[in-house]
Amino acid sequence: MKAHVLSGLDAISRYDRLLKGRRVGLMTNPTGIDHDLRSAIDILHERYGLSALYGCEHGVRGDAQAGDEVDTAVDPVTGVTVYSVFGKTHRLTEEMLNAFDVLVFDIQDVGVRFYTYLYSLSYAMEACAKAGKSMLVLDRLNPIGGVKRSGTILDLKFSSFVGDYELPTQYALTIGEYAQYIRSYLKLDLDLTVAPLTGWRREMYLDDTDLPWVAPSPNCPDLAAALVYVGTCVFEGVNVSEGRGTTQPFQLIGAPFIDPAKLEKRMAEYALPGVHFRRASFKPTFSKHAGAVCHGVQVHVTDRAAMDMFLAGLKLLETIRDMYPGQLEYLSWDGGKTYSLDKLMGTDEFRTGKLSADETAAKYAPGVKAFAKAAEPFMLYK
Repeated sequence: MKAHVLSGLDAISRYDRLLKGRRVGLMTNPTGIDHDLRSAIDILHERYGLSALYGCEHGVRGDAQAGDEVDTAVDPVTGVTVYSVFGKTHRLTEEMLNAFDVLVFDIQDVGVRFYTYLYSLSYAMEACAKAGKSMLVLDRLNPIGGVKRSGTILDLKFSSFVGDYELPTQYALTIGEYAQYIRSYLKLDLDLTVAPLTGWRREMYLDDTDLPWVAPSPNCPDLAAALVYVGTCVFEGVNVSEGRGTTQPFQLIGAPFIDPAKLEKRMAEYALPGVHFRRASFKPTFSKHAGAVCHGVQVHVTDRAAMDMFLAGLKLLETIRDMYPGQLEYLSWDGGKTYSLDKLMGTDEFRTGKLSADETAAKYAPGVKAFAKAAEPFMLYK
């Protein structure tokens, strides 16, 4: 039987004292829903009268693809101005700050360092602290659980909008716990309130609960994608398709130059626990290799408890690099100044060959454990 879990939004009436009679801004997207699938925009506007909306990557209504700039506009449903923090700026400007007294944040993340929503929240916290504004974070569960941590610890010289704050790749905090951790990490003098979940325990994945799921971004349609995203997001940094433009993004990995049978055989030899790599071919409709037949593998999770998805994804990339050294290319998002893979990894040690996949996981394991210890005071759930 699935656990009955309620999000912070479901308990919004408990926070009337913080919101009634004040100008309320809301940073949200389509994942901001209550248990009856009602939008946070509609609920808060009806209850308090929103003074402004703030759109992160993909926009408040989810109508922008990954990386697409979002412009400031007017929400056609509420008539409220929607300011963009994923366009000309990623930070709240003076005009944006002047539009509210208290800022509510209600967005579902996926529990992985690469997600830009984390940094939209962090930057908003910094701005509100400086301006003396209050914040209310409506907590949501970590869909891939609140126990398992993995990956690298980001080196601050690789800080970007897809990774910052010396976080591990998989950090096992809810968005509310993350907010409390970041307030301490950045030493912010911020009036922050977190509206907690009820009924959630750390070992629970999304499908252990009765919470409804709305895709947090266009290329994370379901829990299966979120589970493998921990390891396969690194393929965004190379010329191998991570399955964007298919119905199984981040699960399908391939390129026209790969022999799927040979890759499947190589991956099977590692006998990585909890993960199976099945040969597959696919044709992306957009993004890398759009319209071309790609060959590679589909990543299947067979045992969540046993798997190390970060290591599995990195081993897959390492194997493709070893098999096709003349065809694998590293990509850049800034005109060649830095490599995208280094930003995603939070280090250049893997790309440059200083560390293998296994060595990378082993080197950062103590740091991941240290992060878990540092985050304990900010955990709201057992």
